[in-house]
Amino acid sequence: MNKTALFAFRDDPMCFIHVLLTALDMKAKGFETGIVLEGAATKLITVLTSPEHPLHQLYASAREQNLFFGACRACSAKMGVLEAVQAAGLPLLDDMKGHPGMAAYMERGFTILTF
Repeated sequence: MNKTALFAFRDDPMCFIHVLLTALDMKAKGFETGIVLEGAATKLITVLTSPEHPLHQLYASAREQNLFFGACRACSAKMGVLEAVQAAGLPLLDDMKGHPGMAAYMERGFTILTF
């Protein structure tokens, strides 16, 4: 089975739409896939959870399909969105000195894509 982890670093909604679309497309085509929010992308959680945001429906669809592996604990704290990430119910990932390590996904056979 194809396995892909999508690491999003940018807080640009126009970039993140491609993360959401790619994850949803891969899932529909039978890939094992998930999204990791890293760096400034952790700030997106504060707007994506709002039903008024243009990307909310894609975000909600990805959440319903369990396509979020989680968000970086250290970056969520640094960006001031730790509580928002927790309130959204995303797992906090911190296996690499407070950050989500890519090696753990690679060891499980995932290809890493960064955005």
